[in-house]
Amino acid sequence: MLKPMGLLPKLRTGNGGAGAAAAPAHANGENLRPSNGLKEFLGHLGMPDNARVLDLGPVSQATVDFFTGQRYRIYSEDLLRAWQDFLAAELAALMAAGVGEKKEAERPAPSERASRFLDAQLDYPEESFHGVLAWDLIDYLPPELVQLLVARLHRLVRPGGAALAIFHNRIPERFHRYRVLNAAAVEYLPCAAPVPYGRVLPNREILNLFSKFRSSKSFVGRDQIREVLFTR
Repeated sequence: MLKPMGLLPKLRTGNGGAGAAAAPAHANGENLRPSNGLKEFLGHLGMPDNARVLDLGPVSQATVDFFTGQRYRIYSEDLLRAWQDFLAAELAALMAAGVGEKKEAERPAPSERASRFLDAQLDYPEESFHGVLAWDLIDYLPPELVQLLVARLHRLVRPGGAALAIFHNRIPERFHRYRVLNAAAVEYLPCAAPVPYGRVLPNREILNLFSKFRSSKSFVGRDQIREVLFTR
């Protein structure tokens, strides 16, 4: 059963509440990156008092403060960390049940495992959000989960809304957390990766993955990191 909108979980509030001005975030200049994708993303959110944003990256207080300061409602899901925890819990349960690594036939199929994870982690009503921040997590997730995730995002985003994703053109040296500092800049903070890097996705494969979205727009920076905005 779909949850009523009033019961959406994991709503984040800023330090000053939804109506307060966002506190300025202090950034390290070398990690600061202009973001044309973010500017376009914000244009798809509509009137702030009604707009809901889903952030799939590690929780960032700076990001929460920015969106709540602009009177948006933001919901956070640290999807990579949740996936790691899900796999660890599943492995522990299998070992407890006597299903070891050698009994592959008794282990859940990858697609079935991915579906159960998304049903538990992204259990929101359809068209719940005006925008989704996917960051670069698609580069880190296994193919069977990526396909189901993109299909789930298409259902969660309202018509006219958008999903913003980041793709690497080469294997990154470090994993990064992303902090939204203002309407046109994002800070990239290096940190330990919760899961190993997956693979570099060719542009054609990216467009095929998001083919149900109405349109896409790409922004490539000097560092060859590509921001892509997918409009529902």
